Amino acid sequence: MSPTSETARQVQRLVIVESPAKAKTIKGYLGPGYVVEASVGHIRDLPGTAAEVPDGYTGEVRRLGIDVENNFEPIYVVNADKKAQVAKLKSLLKDADELFLATDEDREGEAIAWHLQEVLRPKVPVHRMVFHEITKDAIQAAVNNPRELNKRLVDAQETRRILDRLYGYEVSPVLWKKVMPKLSAGRVQSVATRLVVERERERMAFRSASYWDLTAVFASGKSTGRADPADPGTFGARLSSVDGRRVASGRDFDSVGQLKAGSAQVLHLDEEAARTLAAALADTDFRVRSVEAKPYRRSPYAPFRTTTMQQEAGRKLGFGAKRAMDVAQKLYENGFITYMRTDSTTLSDTAITAARAQVEQLYGREYLPDVPRVYTGKVKNAQEAHEAIRPSGDRFRTPAETGLRGDEFRLYELIWMRTVASQMKDAVGQSVTVKVAGTSADGRDAEFSASGKIITFHGFLKAYVEGRDDPDAELDDRESRLPPVAEGDALGAEQISPDGHATKPPSRFTEASLIKELEDREIGRPSTYAAIIDTIVARRYVFKKGTALVPSFLALAVVRLLEEHFGRLVDYDFTAKMENDLDGIARGEGASVPWLRRFYYGQTTEGEPATSAASAADAGNGDGDHLGGLKELVTDLGAIDAREISSFPLGDSGIVLRVGRYGPYVERGEQRADVPDEMAPDELTPELAEELLAKPSGVRELGKDPVSGHEIVAKDGRYGPYFTEVLPEGTPKTGKNAVKPRTQSLLSTMSLDEVTLDDALKVFGLPRVVGVDAEGVEITAQNGRYGPYLKKGTDSRSLENEEQMFTVTLEEALAIYAVPKQRGRAAAKPPLRELGTDPVSERPVVVKDGRFGAYVTDGETNATLRRDDVVEEITPERGYELLAEKRAKGPAKKVAKKAPAKKAPAKKATKAAATKTTAAKKTAAKKTTTAAKKAPAKKVTAKKPAAAE
Repeated sequence: MSPTSETARQVQRLVIVESPAKAKTIKGYLGPGYVVEASVGHIRDLPGTAAEVPDGYTGEVRRLGIDVENNFEPIYVVNADKKAQVAKLKSLLKDADELFLATDEDREGEAIAWHLQEVLRPKVPVHRMVFHEITKDAIQAAVNNPRELNKRLVDAQETRRILDRLYGYEVSPVLWKKVMPKLSAGRVQSVATRLVVERERERMAFRSASYWDLTAVFASGKSTGRADPADPGTFGARLSSVDGRRVASGRDFDSVGQLKAGSAQVLHLDEEAARTLAAALADTDFRVRSVEAKPYRRSPYAPFRTTTMQQEAGRKLGFGAKRAMDVAQKLYENGFITYMRTDSTTLSDTAITAARAQVEQLYGREYLPDVPRVYTGKVKNAQEAHEAIRPSGDRFRTPAETGLRGDEFRLYELIWMRTVASQMKDAVGQSVTVKVAGTSADGRDAEFSASGKIITFHGFLKAYVEGRDDPDAELDDRESRLPPVAEGDALGAEQISPDGHATKPPSRFTEASLIKELEDREIGRPSTYAAIIDTIVARRYVFKKGTALVPSFLALAVVRLLEEHFGRLVDYDFTAKMENDLDGIARGEGASVPWLRRFYYGQTTEGEPATSAASAADAGNGDGDHLGGLKELVTDLGAIDAREISSFPLGDSGIVLRVGRYGPYVERGEQRADVPDEMAPDELTPELAEELLAKPSGVRELGKDPVSGHEIVAKDGRYGPYFTEVLPEGTPKTGKNAVKPRTQSLLSTMSLDEVTLDDALKVFGLPRVVGVDAEGVEITAQNGRYGPYLKKGTDSRSLENEEQMFTVTLEEALAIYAVPKQRGRAAAKPPLRELGTDPVSERPVVVKDGRFGAYVTDGETNATLRRDDVVEEITPERGYELLAEKRAKGPAKKVAKKAPAKKAPAKKATKAAATKTTAAKKTAAKKTTTAAKKAPAKKVTAKKPAAAE
């Protein structure tokens, strides 16, 4: 199998990888005798719809794509969009002497390799080729050292896929019936949504508390003049205790604004007390009560694994998890970094040698530890053994040597810095705490505290400093120097000021902090977190405000239903245990089918699984010795009150928030008002709900149309206020004789609470006939999507304002048409905001107002703002992200119109020929059905189905 072991006829080897980009890179390293082709992700999967299920399957099997009564046997089908690729692979395999399955070395990759083997059914030797980086040495080593397929990993991945299908296909219909159509539930996505919702509940219940303390600026001696924070002779300190009682700080208060239990000895200062104490300390002599110095040492951060890379890319580069993974995928496929889906922080000996060489070359030998650093920590639910994410090869390319640009350069630089820093010496220094005390004019002992840090040797901090989720947190390389003072030294107070504070609600999750929370709770797999977040945002359970993840009102209803009726399925510990059980199957410590039976049908208290729906029901009728499974949970939905699940009282106001099929609204008696989609749940207070209800959102009766006699009303709808007429009782609304009421939006200059019947009749009169031109063509004035305009045949001309629709004369209209129509673009509107320079295109990025709404542009690429983006709040990073997503999609494809095919003249078939054809079709159909029953086909998707979690 060596590349040099050639016979007289050159051996042909077919190498199948997952992506075309990877195939192109690997082909360059293998050369003649190798054909490298991509499977383009999975080539088969569970059927997406019942229509994709082969004939012969009925009932639950057809609905689920899984035969739950027959050992949970999955039905796999090849997707329509992969059939051509499968045919190509089969054709290439005919000329091959060996087949190398070179998909990624994780559960997904192992499953793809197994599916390829099952579908292609090769008659030549098959080898499993694995590698963690795409370099020439790594690829050739992988060819020379193949292994067998790991069936345990395949079983583990298949079990996950079946589990996620059962969870999604059984629970999602409950949401359709009880909350809203087209919703989805998932094993990890539902738990992730619950985390975001619970954080919002904490914010909704939060009540702020105020507390005060004092800040002081001290100098060694009273004659130093004005305090200067930059002067090493002065330093700032904060009041820490009064008469031995610690002064309250933010950590002493609970979420409802009360001092926590056990804080009775804490002194809670209000504004008046703080100002009184500051005044009493104005002429006090202060002395240093104590000086405590401790050595400071900080060790390097471990090299990146998937989640830490996603988190740090979010903090430092403003990347969402998906964007970080997409960029990392490109870097991996083009040979710049090692495999980016890894739970390991381990570096190979080759990588350690390369990193140490660059430390010595770039920073000097004094930054190189005597012994290489070894990182062995892995998360508990780690997958297969990979290296950490690092630059590829046995010599690391510096960022400047890569030739990369934009996002790829920035992420590579982050990975490179982190890897090199991991092999550098500790940062060392000294931390000092100084206590300063004085007695106030009214005899109270006040103690102030100041802390400082001096780094005497920066070590790894010279190369890399980790970011923080809390923007106010102090970074590791931040120094704060204190002047050299000793116990008993006299100090002068240059300034003593009262300082007020208010406790803050818990911060919302960002993508980075949600990923960390999921990983800390051992829920889900790190490699799928980006897909999970993408899913809950796409499903509108969560939206973004800046970088914060905010739950929608819809998410409140969905999570409430799941908690109250499917509590075990969204329980954090239960979900983590499921993850561990699935990992146990991958390690060979458990069997797939019994585990799936317990999950789906339930089990006895002794842990024995029920074998079917019937046995589960029988066990459930016993003496309470049966623990229900998923099937039992979704069977009885009568106890779920759909209206109650979607109703949330707003305190004691009598106002109720309801989540309806067309969006959230508030209701009190007969009053009702829509809630803006972009509003965060913690913003909807009873006071704000009162304001919404007070707006003229009901029906305003304007009077009767003097011509038709119909009542004309004004209403506020979800898409804005409008006029409509009320048709008489009995008017047919459907069928051939149906009559539709006239409806028109209010003009932009009209207000719902001020419009009159005359206003309505005037608007109903549009389009208005202005007159006829010399050729007899009618000219009308109309109101359109983009404002008022004139229309003559197919020629339209804009009007300056809405009033002109009613006042423009024929002469004025003809004068407008007499001016040649402007063919070029209108003068460009000034930008709404400037965001800075895009790191990819290196062009200035601005926000503009366009025909279809606001968008960001760098002059080359335009990207429309999403529903949750606010022009005034959009950050430069968000603008760059939108442009990057648009570039990744590429230009819109133009579909060429096909010329109509010429019909061949019809030929009349004889009766005998028709009978023969019908018989042949029946025989073929019978064979197809029989084959399908014996060996069900299986499916493909370009994306890995891990996103179904």
